[in-house]
Amino acid sequence: ASSEELKAAYRRLCMLYHPDKHRDPELKSQAERLFNLVHQAYEVLSDPQTRAIYDIYGKRGLEMEGWEVVERRRTPAEIREEFERLQREREERRLQQRTNPKGTISVGVDATDLFDRYDEEYEDVSGSSFPQIEINKMHISQSIEAPLTATDTAILSGSLSTQNGNGGGSINFALRRVTSAKGWGELEFGAGDLQGPLFGLKLFRNLTPRCFVTTNCALQFSSRGIRPGLTTVLARNLDKNTVGYLQWRWGIQSAMNTSIVRDTKTSHFTVALQLGIPHSFALISYQHKFQDDDQTRVKGSLKAGFFGTVVEYGAERKISRHSVLGAAVSIGVPQGVSLKVKELEKQRESAATDVLQKKQEAESAVRLMQESVRRIIEAEESRMGLIIVNAWYGKFVNDKSRKSEKVKVIDVTVPLQCLVKDSKLILTEASKAGLPGFYDPCVGEEKNLKVLYQFRGVLHQVMVLDSEALRIPKQSHRIDTDG
Repeated sequence: ASSEELKAAYRRLCMLYHPDKHRDPELKSQAERLFNLVHQAYEVLSDPQTRAIYDIYGKRGLEMEGWEVVERRRTPAEIREEFERLQREREERRLQQRTNPKGTISVGVDATDLFDRYDEEYEDVSGSSFPQIEINKMHISQSIEAPLTATDTAILSGSLSTQNGNGGGSINFALRRVTSAKGWGELEFGAGDLQGPLFGLKLFRNLTPRCFVTTNCALQFSSRGIRPGLTTVLARNLDKNTVGYLQWRWGIQSAMNTSIVRDTKTSHFTVALQLGIPHSFALISYQHKFQDDDQTRVKGSLKAGFFGTVVEYGAERKISRHSVLGAAVSIGVPQGVSLKVKELEKQRESAATDVLQKKQEAESAVRLMQESVRRIIEAEESRMGLIIVNAWYGKFVNDKSRKSEKVKVIDVTVPLQCLVKDSKLILTEASKAGLPGFYDPCVGEEKNLKVLYQFRGVLHQVMVLDSEALRIPKQSHRIDTDG
């Protein structure tokens, strides 16, 4: 966009969102927030230096110090190279959002000999002067998801484990279906060399806005016969950051468990009590989250039961965009001392909160547009100009799945009409999710924009890809009504 186009867009949005144009207190408050966002955006984009930094690094780049000297030396070729790199990273993120890959590598190191040595009479044995520290267990797991339809997802996962020289692995396949806005169901099939085939059914249901229940039924096949299992969990949000759980498990390791989990921006606290076979225990754990770029966390826990007492402490830190490295020391009676090192590779955290915020901003923008859109429509009707009859944005499915279409597609008729100027609508080659009044209804999935419009009293229709440019009206969009 040229500087003239930026100025024109800025003036137009300022007029649309100016707080003085709205008398209703709620609309006035929403207008003030959106007006400030427009002003902040213009301050960044109107300055060539900050605009170049934002194009390459986004908001995080603007918050860093030192750009005043370094970045002004960047040439257009260097900026273009950075932009192409970001394009590749965006494609990788889109693939990760669709498949949601997750993996864990966990290594256990037995350090008991550091604290509990043999008697001195054995010290003449070769090599006995050095404590023996050995890796005694390792676990590797990986999972990947594949969306089949708007409501169905296939999940493939596998794991390998070894402990004290013995090991094995398993593979699982699950098919999940979202039955409604309040629940989903999942069928699971598994097999491994340590245990026989597994068949499971898992159900989730929201009972109230603050309470939900999950039930998991399983049949484990082995050489000793069929071992059934049933697990039911009832959970309730006690406040904004605290959830209470009641769990009952029958069959495989029967137990009753109750726990309270409090998770805030800076800490994570858990208290749990379990009565069961073969283990009964009490647990208390705390984790502190540092507000730094590396997302450093330190944690400690105390667990006591019929098996003895275990104290564990450790830390973890983000080492790359998708990887976390953690280590924990476990000291127990009678288990001894061990060190666990874990590397967790994960997709970026769920954007559900961000999507909700964008949706609320879009809905506020649409309410503020109503009066302007009414005037635009009156002006266009007077000259037989461009009228947006209907417009939809999101993931489209076949006509047999209208119910799914409502979940994936949003109505953007008002926002598009608001962008009409002099009987023309021009959209550039960029995602439409960033337009005023728009938001992304299906993150990570292919999206389209479908527009039904009227020009010179004749209906036209067009559908374009999310990142495809659009210019209307066009003769080629005209709907043939000869039949």
